[in-house]
Amino acid sequence: MDLKDLYHEIIVDHNRRPRNFRRIENPTRVSEGYNPLCGDKLKLYVVEKDGVIEDVAFEGSGCAISMASASLLTERLKGKPAEEAETLFGQMHDLLTGKGEDIDTEALGKLAALEGVKAYPSRVKCATLCWHTLHAALQGEDLATTE
Repeated sequence: MDLKDLYHEIIVDHNRRPRNFRRIENPTRVSEGYNPLCGDKLKLYVVEKDGVIEDVAFEGSGCAISMASASLLTERLKGKPAEEAETLFGQMHDLLTGKGEDIDTEALGKLAALEGVKAYPSRVKCATLCWHTLHAALQGEDLATTE
């Protein structure tokens, strides 16, 4: 199995069995994201305490790329400092938009599976929706769009 096949498997798995697909009852931050171009919608819940993301989950509907990206995001950020989440937002945005030639994809782990999306400009907004929504939540904003 080559790397491309492995990445495809990760995306398919996270779409079929999204991690942390649930509502959090008492989040400290919530943001909704919407992609009007394709109709992807998600609501991201974050529990942050003392600068650490103790829990993160999402609800919503969208294409396989959008759901897999959100699942991978939640899996990666649980237990991480909010500051690290903001850094990761920038790295993922650059990676997915093709601006991240100097990004260490090995350090991204499973998130690197999304790198191939940059070859499909119409799908970049699908993959970045959850990241923009996370950024909005951490900034205390209510709504993120990827127009």
